[in-house]
Amino acid sequence: MEQRYLTIALGKGRLASQAMKLFEQTGITCEEMKDKQTRKLIFVNEEQKLRFFLSKGPDVPTYVEYGAADIGIVGRDTILEESRNIYEVLDLGFGACRMCICGPKSAKELLQHQERIRVATKYPHIAKDYFYNKKHQTVEIIKLNGSIELAPIVGLSEVICDIVETGSTLRENGLLVLEEVCPLSARMVVNQVSMKMEHERITKLITALKEAVFAKQ
Repeated sequence: MEQRYLTIALGKGRLASQAMKLFEQTGITCEEMKDKQTRKLIFVNEEQKLRFFLSKGPDVPTYVEYGAADIGIVGRDTILEESRNIYEVLDLGFGACRMCICGPKSAKELLQHQERIRVATKYPHIAKDYFYNKKHQTVEIIKLNGSIELAPIVGLSEVICDIVETGSTLRENGLLVLEEVCPLSARMVVNQVSMKMEHERITKLITALKEAVFAKQ
């Protein structure tokens, strides 16, 4: 019986290029993807029976949950926000950053005294889980799509819940990290049915990637 393709969904941009570098360390390549001019959506490695496609980060867990992709490479922030029925199997170690509660220094007091405050964020589920389930603080969550740092500056919210890499954007806008919600990095996720049906191939791939991650540390 002919081997089926394993399909891998990659979050577009820096995540995808870093993921492909890691795959190359395990001997998996996809020459088609190196063509910057290509308009193709799906890239195939015939020899290894692998198929790759690029999608917006927030869509990766959806493709994996519904079986359109067997495997996905995506940031942990997206996994937590989308809350899909998928297996998170490996921390790939790149794209490291933190999800934090940030705001002006004056807002620290409001967080300590369980005040009812407004929180602006691109990640309403993560913010809600943090405030309601971990801090037991009632807050009003305001969903934004653009520059979250603007919200406390113009008075839309007291604090924000956002990803922090270096913190330079915060500092430039007079904001600080007030609390850390959780560490983040790129993760490998797997469809639950694929894990059973293609257990051997997927486990082999996880092991190879794990070795590549440790080699880089």
